[in-house]
Amino acid sequence: MPVRFAQTRKILGGIAAAIAAPRDCGSRQSVSTSLSLIAEWPLPPSATLGSSVRTKGIEREIRARLPWAVRKYVKAETGRIALRMREDDAEEFEAASNKIAKILETIEVLPVLPREAEDILTISSRERHKWLKDGRLQSIGTRTVKMRGRSKAVTFHVFDPKHIEDILDRDLPSLWREEDAQQVTENRRRGAGKAALTRAGKGSEKVRGSGNNPRDDDPRPKLKGWDAFDDEGLLR
Repeated sequence: MPVRFAQTRKILGGIAAAIAAPRDCGSRQSVSTSLSLIAEWPLPPSATLGSSVRTKGIEREIRARLPWAVRKYVKAETGRIALRMREDDAEEFEAASNKIAKILETIEVLPVLPREAEDILTISSRERHKWLKDGRLQSIGTRTVKMRGRSKAVTFHVFDPKHIEDILDRDLPSLWREEDAQQVTENRRRGAGKAALTRAGKGSEKVRGSGNNPRDDDPRPKLKGWDAFDDEGLLR
């Protein structure tokens, strides 16, 4: 009994020591405090055009131009681009900062991607395709990228941010929707009129066909001696 009691006491003492021991927060604190090198740049509305999708696209564009090991430290936040790295990576931080500053010099002319255009203008994919096809939405070229999870590359049109901003400021999507609705109504009216003419034409053909006797079109038979009979004046 004393041996068993001693073993039990030892186990309970170990559990109590584990509970009473302070948690090691060093790893968590190192993660939060290790990113001591911080650089930030303003991200103006003229670049994002008020779109969170556009902001995320700018973040991806910046990351794509940086070394792979540095990309995860770049973050696009509301109104700014932030770079946070460890103090041990001072050299990489310096190079990345210079690269980001260079990219941001021309960020306002970065082409607008299809999803970004839809979010900025609040339009659907169907409207974007339709207006691109009829020339109201003007493309400045195409881009081909290899999408993750797809075996084939995808090619899509991109747009000038100034053009998209002009469409937004003039509220052209609302005007284009009204024009499209009027066109649909006009097409339906023309289609209904054409269908009515077609039905009327078929009805008149039936009427004409039912009143004509094929025998009426046959030439009358020539009777022998009819000319002499007519000369005698017997029919007068």
